[in-house]
Amino acid sequence: MKVVILCGGQGTRIRDVADNIPKPMIPVGPAPILWHVMKTYASWGHTEFILCLGYKSHIIKEFFLNYEAFTNDFTLTLGRSKGIEYHGDHDESGWKITLAETGLDSLTGTRVKRIAPYLGDDEEFMLTYADGVADVNLDALVAHHRSHGKLLTVTGVRPPGRFGELGMDGAGQVREFNEKPQTSEGWISGGYFVCNRRVLDFIGDDNVMFEQDPMRRIVESENLMVHKHDGFWQCMDTYRDYALLNDLWAAGKAPWRRW
Repeated sequence: MKVVILCGGQGTRIRDVADNIPKPMIPVGPAPILWHVMKTYASWGHTEFILCLGYKSHIIKEFFLNYEAFTNDFTLTLGRSKGIEYHGDHDESGWKITLAETGLDSLTGTRVKRIAPYLGDDEEFMLTYADGVADVNLDALVAHHRSHGKLLTVTGVRPPGRFGELGMDGAGQVREFNEKPQTSEGWISGGYFVCNRRVLDFIGDDNVMFEQDPMRRIVESENLMVHKHDGFWQCMDTYRDYALLNDLWAAGKAPWRRW
């Protein structure tokens, strides 16, 4: 199943981390967060990607065009008979990546609509954002989607708390402190959608957010289901999110890492 990843936004809320690269290219540990999202899908066997590009798309293109040089030692021969010999290999061999220009100012629904030709005859595809990592069981997600027969399944997650959570006993003695826990109540969309291609029929020709009119119309047609995920999920919207994800990676405690 192809994986469509929304990579075209301008990421204005995280410009204090980096304003010279697009948000999907902001690093978590050794690689861009986009790479972490793709590695998550690949760890479940999904290695065919369609990237919806927009803002500073050339930087994402350069990353993948030069991926072999970035990830391997190589020997370069200069001159007319120039050539490159790469030494070693990497776990991303075999990934198929379509980099699609979907418009500088396009909204998410329009971006999805514009990559329709790259879906081929596929009846289903996966859809997510380039700035959120999770330990979602993607096999279970796909199985749930296929079990109910609706057009769209969204992964519902519990949003991270804004403040530290205090666990205390009856006397007020703090027994546990969690810096940024998942809340115990309420659900939000965490992305990680599974879509029947007929969801494209709900996206008009105007520049639209997928999460607004198209999804409301899908709800009205009784075709949206939620796959509840109680595990880890974290988007990267602010510097604090960026620092949290990098701290988890540096400590070897990144819950989304399956590779």
